[in-house]
Amino acid sequence: MEFGRFGFACSRSLVAFALLLLSGAEFKAAGQQTPPSSSVATPELPAAEPMSQAAVGSVPATIAPANESSSQLRLGPGDLLELSIYNVPELATKARVGNSGDVYLPLIDYVHVGDLSVEEAQALIQKRLEDGGFVRNAHVTILVDESASQGVTILGEIGKPGIYPAIGDRRLYDMISAAGGFTASAGRKVSVVRLHSAAPITVNLPRNLADDLEDNIQILPGDTITVPRAPIIYVVGDVGRPAGLLVDNGSLTVLQALALAGGTNHTAKMGGIRIIRKGPTGMTETRVPLKKMLEAKAPDMNLQADDILFVPLSGVRSAAGTGLNAAISATAGLAILAAHP
Repeated sequence: MEFGRFGFACSRSLVAFALLLLSGAEFKAAGQQTPPSSSVATPELPAAEPMSQAAVGSVPATIAPANESSSQLRLGPGDLLELSIYNVPELATKARVGNSGDVYLPLIDYVHVGDLSVEEAQALIQKRLEDGGFVRNAHVTILVDESASQGVTILGEIGKPGIYPAIGDRRLYDMISAAGGFTASAGRKVSVVRLHSAAPITVNLPRNLADDLEDNIQILPGDTITVPRAPIIYVVGDVGRPAGLLVDNGSLTVLQALALAGGTNHTAKMGGIRIIRKGPTGMTETRVPLKKMLEAKAPDMNLQADDILFVPLSGVRSAAGTGLNAAISATAGLAILAAHP
């Protein structure tokens, strides 16, 4: 009996030991299996986007010009850049772009960033760091602390001439307003010179800017806006109010000028009125058929900048030279009036 109980206990122990070995084998096999592809992996930073081979070294010819878009600000001489590299704080630095468009950076020496956008400069520096074996998967960030090359220069007959920042979408009217508006002697034929364009853009602005927004063109970084002085046309002699007429729209006729000067006096010599104009060969005189113009038998004559409309006094006999000198002398000290024909 005792032997039978012992044998039964030994059998139970052997079965339990076999089950334990079988469970251990299954656990080991499960541990050696490859985890499914849907399992969560440790995130890795994406590699920096590759820069085209043309971007290494000199500025590629395919880069869009600086005036393509106001959002594509271009780096230039004098700009102060703040450069940082993700997870490499010891390489963070500030550097100013030199006159040649180069900026000195640790490890990679001088890099030409002139005329590049911020994004293009970041990609170029990333490639230089990776190609030199200094930083793997470099992520470069550039902040422009001071932009000396992105300002807009406003010159001429403006309230406060100077250099103004062009950040965001700026229009011509915005820049004129920021510079204090037009002076009393400002003309309305404004020119805009682009940084990478030889020919200026000429805009004829209305007297009231709110009347016409068609000429409110976009202003880009590096533009130069010039507001000229309005042309002056002088009316002297036997008229009601001899004056210099400041023509802000640049256009005035003989009849308009006489009307703005108070008309001719009854003692004026109507047949002796003439236009004195300075040409390439000197001063010239052109007779004005005023009577025929008033009778609509002759077209009204256009005047040009610096013309002198001379109305002589009736009964005064003088040589042409004397009349010419007298007309020119009479322009000195005249009151300058704004003409709005």
